[in-house]
Amino acid sequence: LGPLVGAIDQGTSSTRFLVFNAETAELLSHHQVEIKQEFPREGWVEQDPKEILNSVYECVERTCEKMNELNIDIANIRAIGVTNQRETTVVWDKTTGEPLYNAIVWLDLRTQSTVERLLKRIPGKNKTFSKFKTGLPLSTYFSAVKLRWLLDNVEEIRKAVEDKRAMFGTIDSWLIWVCICGTNGGIHCTDVTNASRTMLFNIHSLEWDPDLCKFFDIPMEILPNVRSSSEIYGLMKICPSRESGALTGVPISGCLGDQHAALVGQMCFQDGQAKNTYGTGCFLLCNTGQKSVFSEHGLITTIAYKMGKDKPAFYALEGSVAIAGAVVRWLRDNLGIAKTSQEVEKLAAEVGTSYGCYFVPAFSGLYAPYWEPSARGIICGLTQFTNKNHIAFAALEAVCFQTREILDAMNKDCGIPLSQLQVDGGMTNNKILMQLQSDILCIPVVKPSMPETTALGAAMAAGAAEGVEVWSLNPGDLTAVTCERFEPQINPEESEYRYARWKKAVMKSMGWESSEGPSNGKPK
Repeated sequence: LGPLVGAIDQGTSSTRFLVFNAETAELLSHHQVEIKQEFPREGWVEQDPKEILNSVYECVERTCEKMNELNIDIANIRAIGVTNQRETTVVWDKTTGEPLYNAIVWLDLRTQSTVERLLKRIPGKNKTFSKFKTGLPLSTYFSAVKLRWLLDNVEEIRKAVEDKRAMFGTIDSWLIWVCICGTNGGIHCTDVTNASRTMLFNIHSLEWDPDLCKFFDIPMEILPNVRSSSEIYGLMKICPSRESGALTGVPISGCLGDQHAALVGQMCFQDGQAKNTYGTGCFLLCNTGQKSVFSEHGLITTIAYKMGKDKPAFYALEGSVAIAGAVVRWLRDNLGIAKTSQEVEKLAAEVGTSYGCYFVPAFSGLYAPYWEPSARGIICGLTQFTNKNHIAFAALEAVCFQTREILDAMNKDCGIPLSQLQVDGGMTNNKILMQLQSDILCIPVVKPSMPETTALGAAMAAGAAEGVEVWSLNPGDLTAVTCERFEPQINPEESEYRYARWKKAVMKSMGWESSEGPSNGKPK
């Protein structure tokens, strides 16, 4: 067996560690651990940074055990890549190595009043005031407002900043800092893709922006150093909680936000290539090459990747949908209409239609293309005939309709409609969903047979890094991927009719919540 590369894939609902063969891109072994999301109050979403860290250790440990059972020598692992849920915000104490508060997850809405307060300081309350610097609208979604909330509301964090003990980072920074020495001289860094999701980063100069830091009143010394997505950041250290000390001394040499990693894993290196990932949320990214393109239709501009210190940054347009797989988890955990996610698919399959019922899962407001934080989830078109099967089907349809909205925006912005959609992520194992997606988009949906493209992208970045160089990213060397295709099977008129009804439902979900209302911040 040739050289191997590992990938830590730390997502919103689970953590995975995967090991790939660098020459064939074949997945050899992996382990997955689901992680808890805490909802301390309405609209709040938190995770425990220590639990996230321990889930990484457990996945590494178990994967290495599985490899030993398969007689694969873990000494062949030459590099490790990190990919992560983006925007989720952690502040920790660099002297003790302890987090100073739970991680505030990207979906969290507690910062709505922070956003409104900041908007009042902008002439004309213009949400897109920093669009040409950051590519992003002012929203609860991005890290700067979460960090602002922590500085305003958590005494321990304020004090740690005053004492010069505080470090801020997204999940990648937290993991890399701890895995490379932690309190004994840990490396405090992030990559350009994760930095581009904070709202503090200038995506042209590729540096933290002093004016934006001043606007959000964030001290620049707590920010991580920004590096490329593919270079050696440091070496894995022995972790006291890992029995085997496996992977000690292996370079961590790749780092990408999860959606950017999926773009790389889907080999979308050419201008105009796009992919859609179905995870907790749904994210459509289209590579726009070495130029940043600004959307007129509610998409955001983001850094796609920068594959080396001296390599250029590539940009992407992104359509971000907050709730995709999370709606299935909600049906399972909150409504209890199914015990497993697979069962939700079965319920939907039994009826094959939503029977005129539409489900807009605006649990965290609406992201692209609307950026409407006041929206909330609704199920409409109910009759006495509607049952849980129809609601399950409507939930799957919602994922597809939301994708169609961002695809429509993408086609308008790029001027060249996509002729097919490349897809990946956990939900793509759901065949009904994939067929439905093709029917609603009226174009073929193409899914690689190895669905772990996010981890693959991180492994590619790590293996291609200078000083590692076991993975070639030359187009000629990339292995052709076998795919499954789903072709549209309903007539376009029916598809258009259903899509028009969906848009009507979306309009009804808007303007529901105001942050002044009494429900804001009440414990449940």
